[in-house]
Amino acid sequence: MTDAKTPSQASTVNAQTMANAIRALAMDAVQQANSGHPGAPMGMADMAVALWGRHLKHNPANPAWFDRDRFVLSNGHGSMLIYALLHLSGYKLPMGELKNFRQLGSKTAGHPEVGHTPGVETTTGPLGQGITNAVGFALAEKLLAAEFNRDGHEIVDHRTYVFLGDGCLMEGISHEAIALAGAWKLGKLIALYDDNGISIDGQVAPWFIDDTPKRFEACGWNVIRAVDGHDADAVDAAIAQAKLDASKPTLICCKTHIGKGSPNRANTSKAHGEPLGAEEIKLTREALGWTYGPFEIPKEVYSAWDAKDAGKAAEKAWKDRFAAYKKAFPAEAKEFERRMKGELPKHFEQVAADTLAAAHAKAETVASRKASQLALEAFTAALPELLGGSADLTGSNLTNTKSTPNLRFDAAGAVVKNEAGQGGRHINYGVREFGMAAVMNGIALHGGFIPYGGTFLTFSDYSRNAIRMAALMKQRVVHVFTHDSIGLGEDGPTHQSIEHAASLRLIPNLDVWRPGDTAETAVAWTVALRNTTKPTALLLSRQNLAYSPKAALEDIAKGAYVLSEPADVGFKKSKKAKAVIIATGSEVQLALAAQKLLAEQKVAVRVVSMPSNTTFDQQDGDYKYSVLPAELPRIAVEMGVTEGWWKYGCDAVVGIDSYGESAPAPVLFKHFGFTPENVAATVLAVVGEKL
Repeated sequence: MTDAKTPSQASTVNAQTMANAIRALAMDAVQQANSGHPGAPMGMADMAVALWGRHLKHNPANPAWFDRDRFVLSNGHGSMLIYALLHLSGYKLPMGELKNFRQLGSKTAGHPEVGHTPGVETTTGPLGQGITNAVGFALAEKLLAAEFNRDGHEIVDHRTYVFLGDGCLMEGISHEAIALAGAWKLGKLIALYDDNGISIDGQVAPWFIDDTPKRFEACGWNVIRAVDGHDADAVDAAIAQAKLDASKPTLICCKTHIGKGSPNRANTSKAHGEPLGAEEIKLTREALGWTYGPFEIPKEVYSAWDAKDAGKAAEKAWKDRFAAYKKAFPAEAKEFERRMKGELPKHFEQVAADTLAAAHAKAETVASRKASQLALEAFTAALPELLGGSADLTGSNLTNTKSTPNLRFDAAGAVVKNEAGQGGRHINYGVREFGMAAVMNGIALHGGFIPYGGTFLTFSDYSRNAIRMAALMKQRVVHVFTHDSIGLGEDGPTHQSIEHAASLRLIPNLDVWRPGDTAETAVAWTVALRNTTKPTALLLSRQNLAYSPKAALEDIAKGAYVLSEPADVGFKKSKKAKAVIIATGSEVQLALAAQKLLAEQKVAVRVVSMPSNTTFDQQDGDYKYSVLPAELPRIAVEMGVTEGWWKYGCDAVVGIDSYGESAPAPVLFKHFGFTPENVAATVLAVVGEKL
């Protein structure tokens, strides 16, 4: 593997001057914005010189080339560090963008955002998620290498580097992340800990007393202790040492001073989250011996940081390796290219159509969690990029299939393969819902896989911020949430989802599906796999759901459609509906039963199945009107909070605006009014008629 540059190649500008350029840009940008965090970039500047100047394999001219090393700034509040590095090393991030730090429309947002700034690999800010995304990056690299590298042709060979701070390590998700990284023996994951002992509230010692090195060692990491984080040569040597151990991830503990160089703000919380001030910046320039003005970088410093030539050479070397690989293994190379582009195979639409046709033909009465597994059997067999998992609920979530044996590693850390040479594709995440969600984000960001993972819907609360981050980052991640209602029964209100569907529907750019049978579930999976710019949440039942005759895939895929007209329950075709019942998931059967009761009372109603509110909301006005005519009263039925249904112009909602109870499911349905009789009575009350 070719590194970006070695110390001997760097230039005559010394490491201290290179680091001071970062410090100057950080304090100038934060001062001009009158907002930001100068202390962390100033403290980590020497660490950055060691990594970016001597080890990181990247190409500023092509930030997205595949075999680059991934760099994650987990303590994303120190964003001026990565912006300074990108600017200095030659990315398309001109000085004007640094001067517009934290301003509307600039490429230098308050926290790094993937897809917004060239060279940023993941959106960080919520602490702890960056290191967890990095675990996903490293796992994806390891699995792709095991799948595609062969006979000396190593086309997948890169590392993931992370900078993280005390805040990341205090967040509970970091415990989940480091434990998984150790269990998976991610030897190409190297984390550098900015150990400065300061957070917003001051010295962390009174409330953060963890023995961090021992904690990582206990989780199976190699730990390099007590490195002087302001000695670039020492950090360089530690990184070189870490790269020698391919059997474990490595933590490098770098002792640093926040706000390094500032005479009055260094080692204080004042350096953490506010500008230094004009006078302190003047004193800091003097203390550092930095004689240049605001946003002024001399040519020789730019030259020392310039990574364009080294990056071009590293990418060319990889392209040459890939050309040889393509010649030796043309089919594998073609598949690799498809996977890395994120394209579905050409036969995907046929597989989707066949899966829906099978659901129509079998007309099975099964829980939608089982319907999900039935769809997954077809999709995982056809799409090798599907990488599943569960947070210790595989037997309940049903995320495993015949094509996805459990992922395992041998004592040396290699992926265990079956007789056909295939590694596992189902991950046991353990009871780590938040960690699972954030790891999946990293896997998706890396490329080559479409990750999905399961837990109970009520535990989506644990995962919520990572789900939000997937939506913000526009990543194709699929969350399989089972046990979606009071139908869970005896486990009681702690496990019964009441507000969760409505809550998830509030997240922008998250597609939420609550399918009502095998056909709708097959369509939900089809839409989720097509979605290249958004995550999907599938809300699935524990209890069995009857199959309902359906229209074509295209109609279901619009999120809502007319399931049953008055004519379907004995009225003449000329008989017009007097109301519309809207239902989702398990309540679709309830709506159909109520429709029959109402027909006996000579009251004609239409039943609309709305498996995805978020998808239906994106349809044009004509389609929405064809499903929900404005002149008809509307009654929604869902085993959850009524909030969110009123926007559809509903006159009544049969829902639950309290917590559930512990009892068998049929008892709960009657107790909370989820009976055909109550739904019919609600409709009659709306249309002004009585039983």
